Amino acid sequence: MTRATQQFDIASATDVGRVRTHNEDSIAADPELGLATLADGMGGYNAGEVASGIAVAMVPAEMRKLNAGEGLRGLNDEAVQKMVAAQAAKVNAAIYTAAQKQTNYSGMGTTLVIAYWHGNRVTIGHLGDSRCYQLRGEEIRALTRDHSWIQEQIDVGLMTREQARASKKKNLVTRACGIDLNVVPEVHTHDVQTGDIYLLCSDGLYDMVSDENIHLTVSSLKSNLPLAAQQLVQQANDNGGRDNISVILVHVLKVARTPAGFFARLKNWFT
Repeated sequence: MTRATQQFDIASATDVGRVRTHNEDSIAADPELGLATLADGMGGYNAGEVASGIAVAMVPAEMRKLNAGEGLRGLNDEAVQKMVAAQAAKVNAAIYTAAQKQTNYSGMGTTLVIAYWHGNRVTIGHLGDSRCYQLRGEEIRALTRDHSWIQEQIDVGLMTREQARASKKKNLVTRACGIDLNVVPEVHTHDVQTGDIYLLCSDGLYDMVSDENIHLTVSSLKSNLPLAAQQLVQQANDNGGRDNISVILVHVLKVARTPAGFFARLKNWFT
């Protein structure tokens, strides 16, 4: 899928991989709204694809409702962060409730990444081990920190990143949507520059393809973003494709002016 506006060029791809029998990942992107959402239904849980589908359907729908009024205009970073966290909480409640009401959905859950561009900023909220990367110039860096048992071991020095890549416990997440009644997403805001490329992806990509190869692929194909997305999926499959693979690439073509806040708009109205 590819979609573009004057501000964004967005391409995405999702694939079942070489091992799994069905795809539990879900993705959605709206360049008009400046929103991308990716969810990875929990492996080993029932109806993971239902959980991820609920997530990527709810977030854009709720954001469009807010955008229809003044809800997304002139918000500062703190207000946007609260809004993104509220969307994650709504998704969590919806999935948890569905799992409680229908036995065939019992235990389902999903990771979640929400990226929302506003003015010259991007606010990212996440739960679980799906990631958002920023590619700027020669640098690639993860803007999210995995909520996983593996990451906890790395943080306390019990495991190196090389050992983590070989571990069989990669799928043990410590936070996710739908498993508990209440969950706290991690939300941060970052500056945006013209030319930045942002990558949302499930672990089916980064477990199979190194950050260096991700950067090389996207940088060399940024003028053809759909091909870049397809190539990332192909590389993951060529390296084993042990899980579902999903990517959303967002190329910032132009940084929007930061919207005026309420009091600035009020002042302009009186003058």
